[in-house]
Amino acid sequence: MIRSAKREVAKRLFSKEFNSSKYKVGGEGEKEAVYVLTPLGLRCNRVFIVGVLLEKEEVKPDSDMWRIRITDPMGSFLGFVSKFQPEALDSLADINPPEIVSVTAKAKLLERNDRSLPLLRPENINVSDFETRDYWVLETAKATLKRIKALEMGEDKIVLEKYNPNLEDFRKAVIDVLMKLREEQTVIEDESEEEEDKDLGFELDEEIIDLSDFEIGD
Repeated sequence: MIRSAKREVAKRLFSKEFNSSKYKVGGEGEKEAVYVLTPLGLRCNRVFIVGVLLEKEEVKPDSDMWRIRITDPMGSFLGFVSKFQPEALDSLADINPPEIVSVTAKAKLLERNDRSLPLLRPENINVSDFETRDYWVLETAKATLKRIKALEMGEDKIVLEKYNPNLEDFRKAVIDVLMKLREEQTVIEDESEEEEDKDLGFELDEEIIDLSDFEIGD
């Protein structure tokens, strides 16, 4: 019986956490996967992000090696697509920035001298939409706050020793993202309600993002 290799689950994380990564774990055995270790304790081999493709540039003419930059609410991810990622390369050819995209990618950490450079090697890139982007932001915020809480409880001592992360800084960044998203949704809701009020003749009181769903802390 031929068994297909099990692929690593793609993890959600914001660019701020990914770009702060400096260490790798695993890879000690010949077939052992290598993971990027983030300052909030995420071990990621593959990641899933939804953001705006702002740039795509061929590294050298006719090289079929493209440098891309995808933004999320906290910054941007740097990635490279080449002939070794044929599905992503084909898709990228038909996408012109700026465009909302969803990306599944291998997480890489280049280490040279004392410097570490986190980057993505996309496996596939697809055009997405605002609704999917907002859902990704919410789910990523939940996952990030959960990791912060785990570290506050003293879990994952290896991460605490290596990074000694400023958890309040990461928490504040997540809250800022959620507040901004709520403001944007409020504007959309208000505009939608005004249009519906004109049609229905009464006000709708639909629920917007409720921050009580998140374990934000003090």
